[in-house]
Amino acid sequence: FHEKNQSLAMISVPRDIWSDTLKDKVNSAYHYGELKSRETGSASGRKKGGLVLSKAIVSDMVGLPIQYALVLDFSGFRKVIDLIGGIEVNVPASFTDAEYPVPGKENDECGGDTEFRCRYEPLHFDGGIQVMDGNRALQYVRSRHAEGDEGSDFARSRRQQEVILALKAKLMSRDIYFHPGKFNNLYASFDEATDTDMNIGELLTVGKL
Repeated sequence: FHEKNQSLAMISVPRDIWSDTLKDKVNSAYHYGELKSRETGSASGRKKGGLVLSKAIVSDMVGLPIQYALVLDFSGFRKVIDLIGGIEVNVPASFTDAEYPVPGKENDECGGDTEFRCRYEPLHFDGGIQVMDGNRALQYVRSRHAEGDEGSDFARSRRQQEVILALKAKLMSRDIYFHPGKFNNLYASFDEATDTDMNIGELLTVGKL
């Protein structure tokens, strides 16, 4: 956060970057941290081990201290996005993902099909402004097998940022705060879809920025 310019920068760390400390890819840090917490049986740290190790690994990679962490469960954000009536995303370029995983069919034997084609379905997005509900937004951020540049990890990271920014823009809409019932449901869903090591005061300060 740049206080003078009142601007906030968002960067993405590619998931496949190798960590010499982990002896694995960076995206495994949260998983290993959670496993370690369960092994030690620490009730207070059971949900925070992933945050601690992720912060340490990313800090080591970028050479900067990581003060706080917030986990966003994109599956849980389907409900959040639906509660606010969807989000508006400007899709930079049309793309088709011919191998998007079908939820619930990860282990389907597909009647003996050795290519397991029943586990996947085609997914297409047109370029331009799109209004997405929760499920569509989840497909947008999870797609990883499109042809060309849109199939890269960099494109996937960009799409995740686009959805986060679109969600932020919608949350700034005044009508949400003029309906207490909607706000309460939204807060509960947001709380369910996130985990953080910030206390309420720190969270509110960051939220205000």
